[in-house]
Amino acid sequence: MNPIDIQGLDKSFGSFRALSGLDLALAPGEVRGFLGPNGAGKSTTIRILLGMLRADGGTTRLFGRDPWRDAVSLHRRLAYVPGDVSLWPNLTGGEVIDYLSRLRGGVDPARRRELLDRFELDPTKKSRTYSKGNRQKVALVAALASDAELFILDEPTSGLDPLMEAVFADEVRRLKERGGSVLLSSHILSEVEKLCDAVTIIRQGSTVEQGTLAELRHLTRTRVDVVTRRAPRFDDAIGVHGLVRADAADGTRLTFTVDDDRMGDVVTSLTAHDIVSLTATPPSLEDLFLRHYGDELDAEREFAS
Repeated sequence: MNPIDIQGLDKSFGSFRALSGLDLALAPGEVRGFLGPNGAGKSTTIRILLGMLRADGGTTRLFGRDPWRDAVSLHRRLAYVPGDVSLWPNLTGGEVIDYLSRLRGGVDPARRRELLDRFELDPTKKSRTYSKGNRQKVALVAALASDAELFILDEPTSGLDPLMEAVFADEVRRLKERGGSVLLSSHILSEVEKLCDAVTIIRQGSTVEQGTLAELRHLTRTRVDVVTRRAPRFDDAIGVHGLVRADAADGTRLTFTVDDDRMGDVVTSLTAHDIVSLTATPPSLEDLFLRHYGDELDAEREFAS
């Protein structure tokens, strides 16, 4: 049974439709990236999963149960870390961790100490003295020290420095090793690519792509940078895009992208023109993301300038 199974999820706020037929599944033991810019519907989806909002349509199941009706029992099986953590200002970080832990039945003291040490968090300080990064650490320690089966992490590394981001990445790998399931919402594409088995990309409340990274990479093109001693004619080549031709010291340099299913034909053709050097860069998660959001990002840059 999947820890998360969403089909055709709809949610509106007045005339604004936040979610429109969204699909999302998280398999047992899987780490899934949940991608989309602000306003795409990620936070609304997570609030529905946590039983904080009621869906208007579709089906939402956590471990086969309705998060709206069964929120109390389901929360004993999950841990949640938001991207902007608010704490009780007069409690110490340690007291907050202990309080949150007791809500779920407690934690292993040794595991708690280990996480405090790894995240370099002083639990004796009042929460009101913590920076944003330290508030984030409190929530992470409380969640990671639990024996939850499902971890819903919404921008969990917000405010953390690169060293602590590396600690977080290591802890997510440990969760996976012990069979935990993780839904990771993040704007850091390199983080998602490094940690996740699969991704779901949403746009305007709907799922536009989902699958394993290996399955989705075929949707983007490989970048090729090649120098040949004799100039090939690629202008009309099927599957070649954005060709740029320039003179090089030892021949002709060509830079272009190529559809993955045409790569073999292109390399065979290049070989006949005496290759001096060739670099092929596989598509990244960022390429896939820009496939769906490049126009919006370009508009943002134009507005900013």
